[in-house]
Amino acid sequence: MPRRPSPPLAPRKTPKQARSSRLVEAILQAAIRVLERDGAAAFTTIRVAERAGVSVGSLYQYFPNKESILFRLQEEEWAATSRLLDGIFNDTRLDAAERLRAAMRAFFRTECDEAPLRRALGDAAPLYRDSPQAHEKRERGLPALAALIDAAAPGLTPRKRAFAAELYITAMTAIGKQVSEADRTPAEVDAWATATADMFLAYLRESKRR
Repeated sequence: MPRRPSPPLAPRKTPKQARSSRLVEAILQAAIRVLERDGAAAFTTIRVAERAGVSVGSLYQYFPNKESILFRLQEEEWAATSRLLDGIFNDTRLDAAERLRAAMRAFFRTECDEAPLRRALGDAAPLYRDSPQAHEKRERGLPALAALIDAAAPGLTPRKRAFAAELYITAMTAIGKQVSEADRTPAEVDAWATATADMFLAYLRESKRR
């Protein structure tokens, strides 16, 4: 069977006045509350509009469907995470290994602090994860990570370096998600993050020997 076309994810228009910007922000904040309360399966534009106190027609002026709202929330979450990690990756006061550990700890902490929203966005991901926009956003931070891995383990082939970057992200997101689903203390979260980073660094050391 032919694949169904992906729903449009781009907003219909960008707000240009303060009033319209406030309206879009109200819609997005309402969307977060609906998503955290009802989950991705029950997320609808009608519920978001009701929670925001606006008409569905006003919502549709800016967002063509529920997928575009969810993707906008995901974009903002990705952007915030990218700013956090890029700041650590580029902190030359730390050596490369310590930056990889610090980035892992920071991600695990935010994963636990924002667990309800991130879980809900994860449930909504099938609605847009195969879109070109989603692939572009996910790959945007890989060059900075690859450069840091090169500093931590110089001499890796480009293929090994690319694999290591993917491994780091996969371990970060998968283990971070699992840790966030349990009731853990901040010290326990940091211990999990440090252990995950140390396993990755051990892999880098072994890769250099091969």
